Amino acid sequence: MVKGSSSLKMEGHSTLLAAAVGLGCGLTLGWLLRGRLRIRSPSGAGGGSMEKSFAADSGEIKLVIVVRNDLKMGKGKAAAQCAHAAVAAVRNLSKTDPRLLSEWEDCGQPKVVVKTESEESLVELASLAVSKGLTASIIRDAGRTQIAPGSKTVLGVGPGPADLVDEVTGSLRLY
Repeated sequence: MVKGSSSLKMEGHSTLLAAAVGLGCGLTLGWLLRGRLRIRSPSGAGGGSMEKSFAADSGEIKLVIVVRNDLKMGKGKAAAQCAHAAVAAVRNLSKTDPRLLSEWEDCGQPKVVVKTESEESLVELASLAVSKGLTASIIRDAGRTQIAPGSKTVLGVGPGPADLVDEVTGSLRLY
C-alpha cells in the first residue's frame, strides 16, 4: 500500500511538471512570435495600412538620449530633461510612424543615455539624425531652475533601427 501511494504522488508531480513545462514553452513561443519576430494582425498597430514599417526587418529598435554634459545639470534636472526627450520622441513617432512606435514598444522600449559636450554638437547630431530619416527631438529648458531659459539640454534620437541610430550616436560615451 505504501508503494502505491508513493506511485500516485509521483504521477501527480509528473503531471504538474509537464503542465508547467508546456505552459513555459507556450509563453516563450508566444513572446518570440509577437515581440521578436514582429508577428501582427493584418491591420497593424496604426489601423488599416498594410505598408511595411520603416524598421520592419532591421532588427532591434532603440531610442538614444543625448545629454549636454557642459551644462553641468544636477542628476534630477538631467533625468527630467531625459524624460522630456522620451515623451517628445514618442509623441513625434506616434504621428509619423505609429507602426514603428508599436514595434519599439513590443521589444521593451530600449533606451540608452549618452553625452556630448556642446550645444553645437547637439544640433549637429539632430541634423544628422533627420538626414537619415530618424526622429530627432531637441528639448529646450523652461529656465525655472538651474538652466537659462531656452537652453537646448538634451536630444532624443529615434526610436529607430539600432543600426541607423548608432550611425548618429554610436561614437558618444555613456552618460
